[in-house]
Amino acid sequence: MSDGGTGNHNGPGFGKALVLGGGGVTGIAWELGVLAGLAELGVDLTDADLVVGTSAGSVVGVGVRSQTGLADLYQAQLAPPTGEIAAKMGRGVLVRYLLAMVLSRDPVRAGKRFGALALRAKTVSEAERRKVFETRLAGREWPARLLKVTAVDAASGAFTVFDATSGVELIDAVGASCAVPGVWPPVSIDGHRYIDGGMRSATNADLASGYRRVVIIAPLPRGFGVMASAPSQMRALIAGGSRAVLIEPDAAALAAIGNNLLDPARRAAAARAGYAQAGPAAAAVEAVWRGAEDLEPS
Repeated sequence: MSDGGTGNHNGPGFGKALVLGGGGVTGIAWELGVLAGLAELGVDLTDADLVVGTSAGSVVGVGVRSQTGLADLYQAQLAPPTGEIAAKMGRGVLVRYLLAMVLSRDPVRAGKRFGALALRAKTVSEAERRKVFETRLAGREWPARLLKVTAVDAASGAFTVFDATSGVELIDAVGASCAVPGVWPPVSIDGHRYIDGGMRSATNADLASGYRRVVIIAPLPRGFGVMASAPSQMRALIAGGSRAVLIEPDAAALAAIGNNLLDPARRAAAARAGYAQAGPAAAAVEAVWRGAEDLEPS
């Protein structure tokens, strides 16, 4: 596993990266709706050289890298959400989140606070939560093409990036990335316990540093406290020489998603909203993903 270093170190101008952010069960559905809608319009992002998945985005990233077509993944979101566990983030947890961000001067310290919250919380067991991912994931083996899954060490607060070279089962890496503190149990991997990668950033788009073209799909684009926002990370990518575009939920999608991102009952509505949003976003995404200069000899 990585210790959280960013980028692929090729330098700006090499390859395409798809960054998929966190956002709960409805975030998974909305992202898959966006991706399926874009593909139907001829903008297929599954040919990305790098896929970065954080929390909900890690589940979507597995789907993008799987042999299951985006249209089928989208249709699955419209079906009744069997296998999911309904949850809600209580006011007490939200208050502790705010305190962790306000009282922390850096992401690592915030990560430790979130980790402490997660380790104290009473939740379903790891085994029960793991069963959700056994039905949720489109694949069980790490894909051949590069997929990075983010998490945070609950004890140290260190940002961690899992990939096929990490020696970690894909289902555990994704489970860790989706382990929302105070709601779901931290995931045990090699003597460590890990929590949601979104506790460092909702997108962790800086992992796409060094890629020529970057598309960021972010159900939760805003940053809080020490958490970097998707727009700020996109601006940094552009300053570093990348071309980048950010897709975030529009007003209709926000209404469909609702206030509880962990509510499986809103999954279908969120997916349809994402699919509808692909139309207005397609031109900007295509301009980044397949610019005119790509058609000219270098």
